[in-house]
Amino acid sequence: MDSSLPEKTNQYAKEYGEKPFWKKVGSFAAAAGKRVIQTALILYYCLQDADTPAWAKTVIISSLGYFILPADAIPDIIAAVGYADDLGALASAAATIAAHIKPEHRDKAEKKLKTWFG
Repeated sequence: MDSSLPEKTNQYAKEYGEKPFWKKVGSFAAAAGKRVIQTALILYYCLQDADTPAWAKTVIISSLGYFILPADAIPDIIAAVGYADDLGALASAAATIAAHIKPEHRDKAEKKLKTWFG
């Protein structure tokens, strides 16, 4: 991991990974809700894009790492509000890198959402 990245980014980047991401998204899609999962997926597909600059990928990895991280500011098991902090982190990241989110990222996310939410 790049030692020039802020410490928190390094922490979340360690938690982020393909398998933990898909495990959390698949397991908690219904509980987290469509908006949280949609935002996570859009960021995920933007992260996979070679055109996305490194600084934006750092922002994405940080937010997805927080989403995956078991220890949250608000535990995910608390009904109705458990994913509010996750949505806040994901939405903030999406707003920060908005110029790099392409229609194809949104399309891929929407297609994947249909498999979980119909």
